[in-house]
This record gives sequence, C-alpha cells and structure tokens, in this order.
Amino acid sequence: MFVTLEGPEGSGKTTLCVRLERMLVNKGYEVFCVREPGGTVIGQQVRDILLDQDNTSMLPETEFMLFSASRAQLVREVVVPRLESGAIVLCDRFLDSSLAYQGYGHRLDVGVLEKISSFVTSGVTADLTVLLDISPEQGLLRRQQDPETWNRLDAYAIDFHERVRKGFLCLAENNPNIWKVVDASQSEDEIFTAVSAMLLNELSKRGT
Repeated sequence: MFVTLEGPEGSGKTTLCVRLERMLVNKGYEVFCVREPGGTVIGQQVRDILLDQDNTSMLPETEFMLFSASRAQLVREVVVPRLESGAIVLCDRFLDSSLAYQGYGHRLDVGVLEKISSFVTSGVTADLTVLLDISPEQGLLRRQQDPETWNRLDAYAIDFHERVRKGFLCLAENNPNIWKVVDASQSEDEIFTAVSAMLLNELSKRGT
C-alpha cells in the first residue's frame, strides 16, 4: 500500500510520518517511510540544491524538473521495490506537491506537469493521500520556530503559499476517493489519532 502525506509548509507531515511508521510497525506491518525530495543518495543531493536559500534565481521550470529528477530516482530505487515486497510505503510528499507548488503556486501548466509526472513515476500513484490542511499564516509561523530548517521554499511570498493551499484543496476535491483532508491546525496528537484511524480503516478494507 502506498500512502502519501501532502500539505503546505508547517502542516506537520514529517512528524506524522514518523509516528505512523512507529504505530504500524508495532502492529506487525512492514513499513518504509521516505520523503521528497530525497530518499536516495541522488535525491538528497537534489534536495540540497532545491532548498538552498542562496539559489534565489531558480526558475519555476527548473524547480519542477529537479523535483521530478529526485522523484524518478525515489520511485525506481525505493518505492517500487518496497511495494513489490509487500511493504506499506509512507511518503512525505509526492507528485501532488509539484502540482500544488509549481502548478498552482508558480502558475505553470498543471496539465503539462501531470503528463511529465506520469512519465517520471512510471504511473505509480497513491492508494491513499492525506492532506494536512493549514493556513499559510499558521504553517509558516510554525516553520519560523525552527530557523535552522527554514529554506528557500518557505521564503516565498504569502500569496504563493495561499495559491499552494488552494491547489492542494482543488486536488483533494477532484479526487475524493483517494484524498482525505485533515485540519492540521489541531494538536499533533489529534492529527495522529485522526490519520491513524483513516489508515487502519483503509488497511482493514484491504484485508491486511
């Protein structure tokens, strides 16, 4: 089963991914948690370029292609082999982040991005996508509490982050069978309780 966690900056995806992995392992599942960009040696190198605050001249098209390069490596090197082994893969961001950030945020053609993303991922799609929804103001305020991890994407103007949030919500509305929206302004424990229930229910439906 392939589960992706999506959301704006400061929505709590990374923390949630770790807690979900621990919960599922304790229940006897084989679980593998990865993140985007990153998750492989090459992907981590790409991540460093993408998030470097000195790279202020990076074009939206360049940004998208770098995310796609990291994603291609992750899918073939990690995601597909783990899924084929029967593991549950939890992914902190996937292709929908590119549609939200580079498509809605930077206003690139979403249709074009979708076609390229399908090629990049070899058609691999999520079985369940959890959107942690939070306002840009709240999310960025959370991010500012940890200045060491503040990055180039965090520094975009607030209207960019508003478009990203709108993009995520549009994607969720258009794919109600796959997407589940959770209010990420809640506490970490409340978010974990809600999402773990969703995930366990989905696994139960699949008889696993």
